[in-house]
Amino acid sequence: MSLDNAAMTVYGDSISGNCLKVKFVADRLGIPYDWVEVSVLAKETRTPEFLAMNPAGQVPVVRFADNEVLAQSNAIILHLAEGSDLIPADAFERAQMYQWLFWEQYSHETAIAVLRFQKHYLKKPDSEIDASLPVRCASVLTLMNNHLADRRYFLGEKLSLADVALVAYTRFAPQAGLDLAPYSHVRDWIGRVEQDLRLETMG
Repeated sequence: MSLDNAAMTVYGDSISGNCLKVKFVADRLGIPYDWVEVSVLAKETRTPEFLAMNPAGQVPVVRFADNEVLAQSNAIILHLAEGSDLIPADAFERAQMYQWLFWEQYSHETAIAVLRFQKHYLKKPDSEIDASLPVRCASVLTLMNNHLADRRYFLGEKLSLADVALVAYTRFAPQAGLDLAPYSHVRDWIGRVEQDLRLETMG
């Protein structure tokens, strides 16, 4: 499927880091798109129309010019970035990128994104939040901080999809009640990636 000059439609919720990944990659690569806001909080992902497009009832979803539909944020950004400098040419480095993409969805997003959603959007008091969530978040941030201690990006000296995927929710960590002050390498990395992607700084 060629993306050349073919407008695509992104169905996404602007509060979702998973959806913002798609926006970040499309903007970085100059891929044209129309954005359709779909509110998770308003249960707009549960309508018959949306479920007909993605039975999983999740955003983001992309509909391409040929009417093909693709869901799952990391699958979408991998497709959009095919052949670009965001995906390493070297096979082993590419495998390392996949490693971080899988870890992001299995260990990172399930901690930081979930805690952020419960505290920032659902306004749950700490007494109603699983006490293991902040502990898991601290473990995730510690792992990231240690990894970044001797490298600028997750694959070394060059931005890749690993950074795009991981920065999407990490930059929102304060909204989860997480203090990034102890994680200086993570904070510096966020700043670099925000600059690379021309994002408004989170402060």
